[in-house]
Amino acid sequence: MSWEWFNIIGTVAFVISGAVIAMEEEYDLLGVIVLGMATAFGGGILRNILLGIPLTAFWNQGTLFTIALVSMLIVFVLPHKYIGYWNRWGLFFDAVGLSAFAIQGAMYATQMNYPLSATIVAAVLTGIGGGIIRDVLAGRKPLVFKEEIYAVWAMVAGVAVGLKWATSIPELYTLFSAIIGCRMVSVYRGWKLPRRSLRPTPTPSSAPRPLNNRM
Repeated sequence: MSWEWFNIIGTVAFVISGAVIAMEEEYDLLGVIVLGMATAFGGGILRNILLGIPLTAFWNQGTLFTIALVSMLIVFVLPHKYIGYWNRWGLFFDAVGLSAFAIQGAMYATQMNYPLSATIVAAVLTGIGGGIIRDVLAGRKPLVFKEEIYAVWAMVAGVAVGLKWATSIPELYTLFSAIIGCRMVSVYRGWKLPRRSLRPTPTPSSAPRPLNNRM
């Protein structure tokens, strides 16, 4: 089935993302494995909780676990110069994971005959949930809530699948490519959602005064 390919694509993309960030934070091998697994499967667990899928279904993914573990071990033993390529291609692979998981999550919801609202939420949780868990475990602020348009593209995937705009395999792969393209354009154009800060703006009177030099 087509969603199985989306599952594999998203798993590989996100598990590499988690492993690289763990190594940037100088975690040991166990930390790399935990962070990689959390990134790859955390969003799916949140989606299953939302859709009422028994959590025991999480363990029926032996092939995906193997793929994730092998991917992490390969990244862990690669020379630094090859891991450095992630800095160039990391955003692209992250967009791949976002698109694949968002579509996969939306498809799960539609197959279970959930309404559009649940389909959108399932797409968002599956697409960004693992990344949020990854950032929290790495001690970083989740950028999805602060810096970039990210979750919006997962919502677009949920709307397209939920409204049956993309049902056939060619349509799903077209949507998959479109979400990746939109994500990359938003990164390079610096698109951001409106933000309002409640922090007080410093006034000239509150600025520290320079000390007078006395002889």
